[in-house]
Amino acid sequence: MASFSCPVPYIVRCSTAKEGNDSNKQRYVKLNGAIIGSISEPDLLSQSVRASRALIPSVAENGCFVKEDVRQKIPTKKQLVDPHRQGLIIEGGVGYRQTVVIRSYEVGPDKTATLESVMNLLQETALNHVWMSGLLSNGFGATHGMMRNNLIWVVSRMLVEVDHYPIWGEIVEIDTWVGASGKNGMRRDWLIRSQATGHVYARGTSTWVMMNQQTRRLSKMPEEVRAEISPWFIEKHAIKEDAPEKISKLDDKAKYMNSDLKPKRSDLDMNHHVNNVKYLRWMLETIPDHVLESHQLSSIVLEYRRECGSSDVVQSLCEAEEDGILRDVDMIEDGESLLNGFSLASEILKGGGLLGSFDKGTLRYTHLLQIEGEAKNEEIVRGRTTWKKKLTTIPFSTQ
Repeated sequence: MASFSCPVPYIVRCSTAKEGNDSNKQRYVKLNGAIIGSISEPDLLSQSVRASRALIPSVAENGCFVKEDVRQKIPTKKQLVDPHRQGLIIEGGVGYRQTVVIRSYEVGPDKTATLESVMNLLQETALNHVWMSGLLSNGFGATHGMMRNNLIWVVSRMLVEVDHYPIWGEIVEIDTWVGASGKNGMRRDWLIRSQATGHVYARGTSTWVMMNQQTRRLSKMPEEVRAEISPWFIEKHAIKEDAPEKISKLDDKAKYMNSDLKPKRSDLDMNHHVNNVKYLRWMLETIPDHVLESHQLSSIVLEYRRECGSSDVVQSLCEAEEDGILRDVDMIEDGESLLNGFSLASEILKGGGLLGSFDKGTLRYTHLLQIEGEAKNEEIVRGRTTWKKKLTTIPFSTQ
């Protein structure tokens, strides 16, 4: 078996055979093990190979297939069902639903999906929605019109609310759709529900704007791009926010701080900046361990200010907010507790009645990721996380 040397890896092989005493060699062209044609050795681009272009869009001069869309098979027209991704078009032909099984590597020690896994699933279903639309070019979710204008999508704000986390092996359905956000933005929403019970586990909403890939500056939405995506817009909201609460900026007096954080190559996405999930991981690493053990994250708001590249050094700041029922999770020490300024005996706290209701209160933290070493400590993203007590039993379980 002889293999061509291709400029990009793709499984195209030619087998060589002699017929009788004929010295002329005949090559059989195989694509992923299937014979798609035969050619004589002197003519690598004969009609049989050209005919295979009905299956494969591009053939290089040496007979190898080089285009990425050969392997991706990006649809050029709207698709209603995608059996490979377990996806289908809904909402009158403009929304998207994907059925997902929670994998073992997507859960934590408690066998429930991590927030990082949830965020990855939101990103994946959003990209698959564009994939099914027939608008996807070869960019990271960019349409054909965006590629012609050298534009990419960047998220400016995201809010995710989680009531319950899926468990390992559970089948969930993720719905996503898009709508207009001002004149030059796009809103994308999500719903995650259990396929077995129909309960909604999580909701998400986000705002996206366009940025010039070369200048890295925000851009207005070109009319040709608006014409592409506006037919997919619907007026439906997963989360309704009347007036988003402002996130204050932290300074170097923040109680919790991690410094000298450096992105790795594996942290970069296809647009060559640090992936959103890495931001989340840096933020959560500043949360005290005892909070992570006793509470679960119920909501997160992220407000993005600038990109983070591979050469940036990042500092993560975190501070507990003081407007909740519990001012400080570290308050229980040496048998006494401070609750909004009053000292209470430990036996009262442990007894049930009074503290029983307080333990159900939520905890909130303010976060900031910033470039370390800059004169003004340039902001990357502000955030707020809300935490609630972990449940002792799995909700909606029949066992």
